[in-house]
Amino acid sequence: MIEWIIMGGPIMIPILLCSVIAFAVVIERFIYVQRIKINTRKFMGEISYSLKRNRADEAIEMCDKSPGPLPKVLRAGILKYDRTKQEVKEAIEDAALHEIPKLEKNIGVLATIAQISPLLGFLGTAIGMAEIFQKIQVKSAALNPVTPADISGGMWQALIAMVAGLLIAIPAVTAYNYFVSRINYIIREMEISATDLVNILSEKKAE
Repeated sequence: MIEWIIMGGPIMIPILLCSVIAFAVVIERFIYVQRIKINTRKFMGEISYSLKRNRADEAIEMCDKSPGPLPKVLRAGILKYDRTKQEVKEAIEDAALHEIPKLEKNIGVLATIAQISPLLGFLGTAIGMAEIFQKIQVKSAALNPVTPADISGGMWQALIAMVAGLLIAIPAVTAYNYFVSRINYIIREMEISATDLVNILSEKKAE
């Protein structure tokens, strides 16, 4: 492996750096997504049960004990349970503005790596091909025959750099799409649950 990295030329350094960063982001985001996982239907059922029995403190306590952005967003709304519907909505929206960036943290880094890794690979390919033509030019100017060994070094560099760039980009794109889909799902669950909460609090006031 080390021999292949050396043969890939200096462009392998930024490619390897991209791989390390991408791996760290994937691990960190995967752990985060697993940690905030929550049974939304069950949680909302418990919140609804408490609120319908005028136990707002109990609902707030459940939110405090539950992980993830959803409980925090709902908690902000429940704290305004005695206010107007508009004030409850604003509290929920403000909380969501703080929680959504936490969901999207480092996702942009993963997208950037997915885009630049193949470009770095192509740059390595271009450098390798340039070295080949340089050797051919030098040999031709000196009236020396061009041997396969003169060409193979540059070809190895070109191919290894391209392969390395694609090997980083493909998993990065896959991971990026997975995390984006998970984030979108969590945000939809937050929106639906927030709407349900507003309706529950409105019904309580109307009683």
